[in-house]
Amino acid sequence: MLLREIVDTSLSVSRTRSRNLKARLLEGTLGRLAREEIRIGVEYLAGSLPQGRIGIGYALLEKARSEPADGPSGLTLLEVDSTFEEIAATKGRGSAAAREQLLGNLFGRATGDEQHFLGRLLLGELRQGALDGVMVEALAQASSIDPTDLRRAVMLSGRDLAGVAEAALTIGAPGLAQFKIAVLEPIEPMLAQPAEDLDDAFSRINRAGVEYKLDGARVQAHKRGREVRVFTRRLNDVTAAVPEIVEALERVPVRGLVLDGETIALRHDGRPHPFQTTMRRFGRKLDLARMRERLPLTVFFFDCLHLEGEDLIDRPNDERFSLMAEALPSKLLIRRLVTDDVAQAKDFMAAALDAGHEGVMVKVPEAPYEAGRRGSSWLKVKPVHTLDLVVLAAEWGHGRRRGFLSNLHLGAFDEETGEFVMLGKTFKGLTDDMLAWQTEKLQELELSRVRHTVYVRPELVVEVAFNNVQESPQYPGGLALRFARVKHHRPDKAPGQADTLQTVQRIHTGDSQ
Repeated sequence: MLLREIVDTSLSVSRTRSRNLKARLLEGTLGRLAREEIRIGVEYLAGSLPQGRIGIGYALLEKARSEPADGPSGLTLLEVDSTFEEIAATKGRGSAAAREQLLGNLFGRATGDEQHFLGRLLLGELRQGALDGVMVEALAQASSIDPTDLRRAVMLSGRDLAGVAEAALTIGAPGLAQFKIAVLEPIEPMLAQPAEDLDDAFSRINRAGVEYKLDGARVQAHKRGREVRVFTRRLNDVTAAVPEIVEALERVPVRGLVLDGETIALRHDGRPHPFQTTMRRFGRKLDLARMRERLPLTVFFFDCLHLEGEDLIDRPNDERFSLMAEALPSKLLIRRLVTDDVAQAKDFMAAALDAGHEGVMVKVPEAPYEAGRRGSSWLKVKPVHTLDLVVLAAEWGHGRRRGFLSNLHLGAFDEETGEFVMLGKTFKGLTDDMLAWQTEKLQELELSRVRHTVYVRPELVVEVAFNNVQESPQYPGGLALRFARVKHHRPDKAPGQADTLQTVQRIHTGDSQ
């Protein structure tokens, strides 16, 4: 396939807000890919490189740019991929000049649109709405496979959308059988929806498993034999940073485990440190021995996805918890109550809040583990509304905040269009440390500047508290958050794990009743 066909599809996808039309455009292109082109084409349309980051920044990209080709370039996907492979393999002395020459030769053959596409692809700035959800729908149409089966395969593959696409388009539905839990390889975590309060939660779930909701770091722990690995909710390997979890699981007399849980730093009195304090244990520059002594971690598991060679994700939540309780010592288990009495659940939540935790989770006992899904069988209940939203832009501050990116533009992902939709702005709740950190981080994500506003790649997630949701013609989604304030930065969460516009719409409907 010619690169031009991918570029044309990308441009068409970026120009429509219709999710269905995006999927149809992608389907047409997916169906024309040769077997050896599938991984490349899917990655490019999703805005990423099969090689990952290959050492090309703004400066090198500008040096390599040249006059666009006069007429069609004739560049093929395989030729472009081969060049990027060569660039990625170029290391050592003189590598910058060699990468510049390789990229310059490629750009010298490309048209203007192709240069623009490749530049944004290399910088991670290709945002066109062809996100995983839309791509899965297109893939389902192109392969005649149930989208539910495809989503499951993507989640179990650890987000290897290109690998799932290759299996679906070359083998068909039987090819998805290869995607199952592989111990020591992370899978997407299941996510929760917010509920107004326990009365709301129990109106949706009659009999529920109610668990303490901790304000810590989500972890997925794997054990095979004596080897233990620990991953974040973003599937990053943090085993070296959490020796307490590794040692706790090494003592468990089970050879095969995959557990879902939360790790948290507790004070001497057993009450939790703030979330940001816990996250200091995951810093890039870490004196582990000193930090472990000053800020020890405790882990609590609430789900078991695999046990001794058997995947459990399709088993009911009650059964998974019972099997986990048999395998682990009680001190590693989250506090849990199964009840159909909302008054009893309220007492349980009051105890959680008294202990310094942020609320409770309310779960359907019969529900399977829906990897990667924000399902209605898990509900989170807190004393105030909170949402995980994505920063779309930020404005430079004034007065005491001069020199800092302060006022954040907050967005939610619209499942209908595949785009992020702005819901409002806030500068409230930000401490001096948070301001300094986000100013540095957001400039790393910068796409463009217009006067005092810096527009960024939608990658930084923040947890936002607010009073309610109101209608607002000022924003594209027609809704805005009232009295929004930032609780935490959530660099541990991926943009795809943030709340959606549809969730905000449900909250608004509840507020309006």
